Amino acid sequence: MLRTLLAGDRKADRVVPPSGYTARLTTFTAGAMAFLAVFALALSLATGRLADRWSDELARTATVRISAPQGQMEAQAQAVMRVLDTTPGISAARMLSDEEQRRLLEPWFGPDLPLDTLPIPRLIEVIEDGNGPDIDGLRLRLAAEAPGAVFDDHTRWRRPLVDAATRLRLLAAVSVALIALSTAAMITLAANAALSANATVITVLRLVGARDSYIARAFVRRFTLRAFAGAAIGTGAALVGVMLLPSAAAEGAFLTGLGFRGWHWLLPLLIPPLSAIVAFWSTRAAAFRVLKGLT
Repeated sequence: MLRTLLAGDRKADRVVPPSGYTARLTTFTAGAMAFLAVFALALSLATGRLADRWSDELARTATVRISAPQGQMEAQAQAVMRVLDTTPGISAARMLSDEEQRRLLEPWFGPDLPLDTLPIPRLIEVIEDGNGPDIDGLRLRLAAEAPGAVFDDHTRWRRPLVDAATRLRLLAAVSVALIALSTAAMITLAANAALSANATVITVLRLVGARDSYIARAFVRRFTLRAFAGAAIGTGAALVGVMLLPSAAAEGAFLTGLGFRGWHWLLPLLIPPLSAIVAFWSTRAAAFRVLKGLT
């Protein structure tokens, strides 16, 4: 493949028109598909990072919710704190203040929520250590010491995030595969059009002794280089667009975290060579198929 690309033949290259709609179509298709591939890759990586971060944060924390009559609330809260302080696998436990609970509920009920007059459960934030506590044993102890306490290890919140990340990564992989297939299809159509348009020239070349491999090599080289150039332009434009996006917000908003981090910036650089590989094989197959039909 590299030999075909690097060892050009000016006489053979004249078989392929240097301009025209086939050249523009190949370059535009490769550029547009590379542009979409970069953003599909950025979307996949950003979604994975956000889901992993949320899952890790939820995995390290748990919550104890205490629902009890007003007269028993404080006693059960203190009993829960004693249980948590003596449970292996828990590094810290902290009871949320009324102000913190008000801020948690503010997005749904507004800033003037009267906690004193509403039966709001007390919340205790639990920070797990190492592999965490024995969940079943802890729940039994809480049921004995504080019947109104419920231990929530956030498993039901983590599972949908992990599932969503896995499916979105799969969707991104499928999208990139469809982009590659679309690129191959469009380049094949362009190569077929160029070969058909030069049928007379190809016939003359055959009469003077040119082999089909010689003729096909000219088409393969020209279309592969066009695809590489178009993909490089599209990738560069997409990277500029990604860099102009807002930086990740402190609250972990999804759209502000769209982009690449660290070595992930190197992944889009693989798109132009991959586009050239797709163009090489699709053009080669199309060239030999058309040449065989012109026999």
